[in-house]
Amino acid sequence: MQNTISQNSNTTKITKSKVYTTRALDDTKLQLTGEVIFSDFKQPLETEVSILVSPSKQFQTFLGIGAALTDASAETFYKLSKENQDHFMEAYYSVDKGIGYTLARTIIHSCDFSSESYTYIEEGDKELETFNISHDKQFRIPFTKKAIAAAGGELTMYASPWSPPAFMKTNNNMLQGGKLKPEFHQPWANYYAKFIKAYEKEGVPIWGLTIQNEPMAVQRWESCIYTAEEERDFLKNYLGPTLEKEELGDKKIIAWDHNRDLLFERAQVILSDPEANKYVWGMGFHWYEDWKDGIPMYNNVAKVNEAFPDKNLIFTEGTNESYSWERINDPKLAERYGKAMINDFNNGTVAWTDWNILLDETGGPNHVGNLCFAPVHGNTQTNELTFTNSYYYIGHFSKFIRPGAKRISSGTTSNKLIATAFLNTDESIVIVALNESNQPVNYMLTLEGKTSNLSIPAHAIQTIILN
Repeated sequence: MQNTISQNSNTTKITKSKVYTTRALDDTKLQLTGEVIFSDFKQPLETEVSILVSPSKQFQTFLGIGAALTDASAETFYKLSKENQDHFMEAYYSVDKGIGYTLARTIIHSCDFSSESYTYIEEGDKELETFNISHDKQFRIPFTKKAIAAAGGELTMYASPWSPPAFMKTNNNMLQGGKLKPEFHQPWANYYAKFIKAYEKEGVPIWGLTIQNEPMAVQRWESCIYTAEEERDFLKNYLGPTLEKEELGDKKIIAWDHNRDLLFERAQVILSDPEANKYVWGMGFHWYEDWKDGIPMYNNVAKVNEAFPDKNLIFTEGTNESYSWERINDPKLAERYGKAMINDFNNGTVAWTDWNILLDETGGPNHVGNLCFAPVHGNTQTNELTFTNSYYYIGHFSKFIRPGAKRISSGTTSNKLIATAFLNTDESIVIVALNESNQPVNYMLTLEGKTSNLSIPAHAIQTIILN
């Protein structure tokens, strides 16, 4: 099948096309379901659904999609059989046989998805003389190195801290919030540098780091509070200069690392300060702001992109909370991913990171009982791997949109369908469309003056590849 599509002397030749579909309600998972046949342009009526794509209008460069390699994920992984371990790695990191992850997040000592709270130093050691990462060498580091190998030897990896050691904080506790004491600003900055160097010595390259996970949330697990001004000042007076002094100035620093609701406010304070701004690669954000009214605040991502176009936006964490096996096939779990990824990419996001890449049959392990869903669950009692709809929905992006791609202009004519589109470095065009409704949707796809008629099932996601 070959089509030639031309408009205003710009010509795109489509030599082949593929349509992949996942349905949340049946066994159709990343399945090749058709091709695209273009014919003459057709103007959609107001009653019709249409996606318009314009490859000539290009935006941000895509960095990657991946997930967090937590203690919980690593501990669950090593309770599975060797056969399932290999299957798991291939399923996530192989482009051909899996969904081609290229991005990863790791944790700086413990978080809630660890079996216990721990740090890399003895309590009270402000000189960090006892610093060592031996704890991580049992599970997390070997797990991470397997992921790097499965990804072809390269994985864009960034690190995030949940809390400084207890003695460095105003509440003398790694849990329940608290703040970093002023006298420990420099030792804590030194801690990041030691972590990066220790991980890299073990063969785990660190591309970047966030300043603090969720700096406005007092949690019953590891947490630490920074106002926007406190985060700004710690960055410009301690963390940024320390990384430069330690010859780590090439590491990408990500500010905020919390929900979309306060993303714009935090960006204004930090990025409006020239001394802080110069250290910031981008702003990180999560999706949990919908606890207020059930409505994600996607527009705040666009506002930061508009106000600070020279900075990057990266989604650093999202998961479906309140684990229950009875809900494992609920379409809403996967659709939360599809909807967030489409909106975040359309608003300028360059990279997207899921939370735990793997959890056990309980939604853990988690040392404070904060049990959650993951795209893949490994049953440590039966050795069974369960690939949920969320895994496949994420795969509709990660498998086909590759690092270096440029987002291109796209739009839809109906709320029944949302979509995003990218142009890969090999010139292939990737369009991802989501239908959350209970009914199939017939729609038109228009590209450079030519139109094709397509259909997407109820509660389904679709990726269209045009070569």
